[in-house]
Amino acid sequence: MTSASAIHQASERIINAYKSGKADKPIRDLLDKGDIDGAYAVQEDVTLWRLREGARLVGRKIGLTAKAVQTQLGVDQPDYGMLFDDMAVPDGEEIPASRVSQPRVEAEVAYILDKDLHLDKPSTADVIRAVAYAAPAIEVVDSRIANFDITIVDTVADNASSGLFILGNDKVALDGFDGRMCGMVVENRGEPVSVGAGAACLGHPINAVRWLAEVMTARGRPLSAGDVVMSGALGPMVPAAKGEVYEARINGLGSVRAVFGA
Repeated sequence: MTSASAIHQASERIINAYKSGKADKPIRDLLDKGDIDGAYAVQEDVTLWRLREGARLVGRKIGLTAKAVQTQLGVDQPDYGMLFDDMAVPDGEEIPASRVSQPRVEAEVAYILDKDLHLDKPSTADVIRAVAYAAPAIEVVDSRIANFDITIVDTVADNASSGLFILGNDKVALDGFDGRMCGMVVENRGEPVSVGAGAACLGHPINAVRWLAEVMTARGRPLSAGDVVMSGALGPMVPAAKGEVYEARINGLGSVRAVFGA
């Protein structure tokens, strides 16, 4: 198991990247090979630093929900990261180039909770009862690791490569759309650059939320009323260019835009 001093070194490397705004080398050289628990310990260190600095925890993101990506990184389950208040961007508001270094965009279903999910083994019904509504969303994936040179250990330690998130302004009840079959398209300059559907996210985005709720309770940070949950990508991730606009449309949920400054 990775030593406490090595975990501290890794978290300091990521914290310094946040402070400087410059991506750094991978942290995997500091941890025992494949030590995912150690990587989450690094993530928790960075989370505590963010909270001490005044950030507010407003939700979670789920990553690696596509089986193909899990296979690529040699894991058999998703990962998670924290969503802080300063990561939220209003729909269509320009993102200054200085806020992101290596941005990519993913279209997702976001779920907003109005009940706590503090259960050891939540059922699908428990999750459905806890959700107030769903909204179309874009995650702006980013990395504090230079050139996105990441393994599973690097991405977990780096808050699951979270950058920013954008929620659409439509609020849709769960019975107002088909979470499994809803089609998704991301367009740039009128051309589709990513397509997918809800089934790409662990078979159904609610499955991802149920997984997260169980893991968060086990890790001591259970999901609570008011939390935003980004449930995972519905299609391939797309590199985002400066000065470009990416609009995601999800059947039954509406649309949301990520606008990148020049």
